[in-house]
Amino acid sequence: MSQEPEDVKPKLNLNISYDGAQITVKVKTNMKFGKIFEAAEKKFGKESGTFKFTYEGQRVSKDDTPAGLGMEDGDQIDAFLEQLGGSPIYH
Repeated sequence: MSQEPEDVKPKLNLNISYDGAQITVKVKTNMKFGKIFEAAEKKFGKESGTFKFTYEGQRVSKDDTPAGLGMEDGDQIDAFLEQLGGSPIYH
């Protein structure tokens, strides 16, 4: 059984969109999204853990992989600011 060299594993270009801006990241299909999210947050000038990410309307976990979600080259991930806190108080 021969192993493939690391550089011939398939790579995807994924587009990450946030607030009208878009970046493209080149990723391996088996890379966990946690690493991808950190790179995206850095490129958008945000702290790690600032965003939540969705793909086709579904939340993407940091442990998911592009292959596990059936992603293809050129697919888009949407980034949103993570909202924390409870309900508003009305007087």
